[in-house]
Amino acid sequence: MPELPEVETIRRGLQPVLSAGTVTEVEVRHPRMLRRQPVASDFADRMEGSTIGKLGRIGKFLLIEVGDQGNTWVLHMGMSGRMEIAGHGTPEPVHTRVVIRTEAGQEVRMVDTRTFGFVAVYTPEELASSTIARLGPDAWTELPPASGSADKMAGRRVAIKSLLLDQRFLAGLGNIYADEVLFGAGVQGTRPAGSLTTPEIQAIFNTIPKVLAEGLRHGGTSLDDLAYLLPDGRAGQHLDYLSVYGREGKPCRRCGSGIVREKINGRSSYSCVTCQT
Repeated sequence: MPELPEVETIRRGLQPVLSAGTVTEVEVRHPRMLRRQPVASDFADRMEGSTIGKLGRIGKFLLIEVGDQGNTWVLHMGMSGRMEIAGHGTPEPVHTRVVIRTEAGQEVRMVDTRTFGFVAVYTPEELASSTIARLGPDAWTELPPASGSADKMAGRRVAIKSLLLDQRFLAGLGNIYADEVLFGAGVQGTRPAGSLTTPEIQAIFNTIPKVLAEGLRHGGTSLDDLAYLLPDGRAGQHLDYLSVYGREGKPCRRCGSGIVREKINGRSSYSCVTCQT
């Protein structure tokens, strides 16, 4: 699933194409993509003829202003979704599910093999009652102080890795970057959140912006399946810079010990047993 650095990279790629443009046509090829739209027909009705405004993001969601009624175009990539920018009439990738055409002759395409992603256009009232309103602070733009987060972690038995993946606690981290943060902070992901010391919590919150900045610098992480690509079709290059994720059996870049893989709440997790305590 694209995480915060990937979604932010997508946002930056879409910005020059969509900003201040007008949507001329909308085509939704799979009804499942509109499952979060309260009335399915509202998506095209609210998009067509609308001018695109500011492109924003919170966590793993893209939030794009459309029209003059305060509506928000919401995009979530799910497990295998990606965005593509192309000229009208150019060949489409397999599994193109949504096509947005603009007056400038460009198309914004959502490609999603498994249709776990979705699109919707919400009114202000619908947005306020959606899942987005229940997200925690954005890990990149609204990272809270470690002290306040420590209060929320006190006494909690949930594994710290699982807590970092909880979008209600902190929005934007996923499996890849949570593992990288915990490695950078020297904390094992299986540790109960309530067992962490103040210095360990501070180390985690100090590491989060560093890890995200590195991911953004390299255009995000495209894994071997290339499910995530930049809007212009290039692969993100951060895979080559990961410290632990996906490196089972390979030597730790810091100490040389072998990277191990285990399941934490059903998610594959990678760590160094020497560097992380």
